[in-house]
Amino acid sequence: MSLSVVVLAAGKGTRMRSALPKVLHPVAHKPMVQHVIDTARTLAPENVHVIYGHGGDVLMDKLAGQQLNFVEQAQQLGTGHAVQQVVPHLGDNETVLILYGDVPLTRKETLQGLLDAAINTDLALLTVTLPDPTGYGRIVRNANGAVVGIVEQKDANTEQLAISEVNTGMMAVKGAALKRWLGNLSNNNAQGEYYLTDIVAMAADEGVNIATAQPQAISEVEGANNRVQLAGLERAYQAWQAEQLMLNGATLMDPVRVDVRGEVIIANDVVVDVNVIFEGRVELGEGVVIESNCVLRNCKIGAGSRVKANSVIEEAVLAENCAVGPYARLRPGAELAEGVQVGNFVEIKKTRMGKGSKASHLTYLGDAMIGAGVNIGAGTITCNYDGVNKFVTEIDDGAFIGSNSSLVAPVRVGKNATVGAGSAVTKNVEDEELAVARGKQRNITGWQRPVKKG
Repeated sequence: MSLSVVVLAAGKGTRMRSALPKVLHPVAHKPMVQHVIDTARTLAPENVHVIYGHGGDVLMDKLAGQQLNFVEQAQQLGTGHAVQQVVPHLGDNETVLILYGDVPLTRKETLQGLLDAAINTDLALLTVTLPDPTGYGRIVRNANGAVVGIVEQKDANTEQLAISEVNTGMMAVKGAALKRWLGNLSNNNAQGEYYLTDIVAMAADEGVNIATAQPQAISEVEGANNRVQLAGLERAYQAWQAEQLMLNGATLMDPVRVDVRGEVIIANDVVVDVNVIFEGRVELGEGVVIESNCVLRNCKIGAGSRVKANSVIEEAVLAENCAVGPYARLRPGAELAEGVQVGNFVEIKKTRMGKGSKASHLTYLGDAMIGAGVNIGAGTITCNYDGVNKFVTEIDDGAFIGSNSSLVAPVRVGKNATVGAGSAVTKNVEDEELAVARGKQRNITGWQRPVKKG
């Protein structure tokens, strides 16, 4: 049977106190609703329908290009009313999985368990057992353990209030049954709204065997109505990520002080110190060490390399046994070959450094091709920009660039050539030549220092 997913994302989120639609608030730098959609996609649905309301233009812009069917709920008249809007897009012979855009941490395995529970029935509910169920709708079962309804907190009697199994709102329903039950919903209640949970009693009245499934962790079914709850989801997500990294072979010096905001792929014996942030896709080879306070974004770090404290690496590639930092910045297009050393306060952009080359201090290398065994002295700058265009600096194998040198691109320094300290090089330097481009030193005897006037 085919699968369609319906994601409820129309709520305003007043308690967030934000102009941003609630479901677009991020967990691990990704909108909550995007977490939901990405997990749903792993189930291979034929369609994903997103029901929008408040901030619909912003939501659709943020989620553009993902083959989603957006359905408007112009008036927010309850969860049942929301799902009614998508009925014209649903088939009778498909399973409809209903999810919530502000519940981002539900795992694929949990949703698959819910779908499995729905195989032989028209309705399956995702429920959860809470140590304190206050405020949640209770799952009411008969003497045989069959689900017969959901009773809200305000309507529950003393016996029902003692029930710890509660409704999460997520469910899997056969298309034809869902359409029938939605057509019979009433808004005859204190709020004047159409509640999706009312279909549970309808199913029970028809004698439907209502199946249930439960998540592995309570945090999988928790939503965020305010920023305190959002922060709680962030910590739960980060705890999962840290646990997975350690199970995969990483040593985290303090698991609660590492943030994963994307995907981290690691080999054995990786060590990560405190306050490290991973963003996008990051690959760490065997034995890599990441010291404290580093940010790594969309990069690959080769085996045996070390990123020292307070360094930022973005869209860069390091081969084996490199050393970077402390306080280094590798920008997009930086590529370090085996054994390259990049020291403190060095910035590299769109530059390839060959095997064993070094730039140890206070240097900017942009738009450069640097060979093997090159030494870049402290304070060296590749002057790559004329105010309009960028130009390339070439430094061949074995060259030595003296401290405080400016290489004005386009320019080439040849193999085993030397640039004297303090030079401003504007012309090519041939192989094994010495270039000295600085004012001639004058020593003035008998010179008097200025003194303060009286």
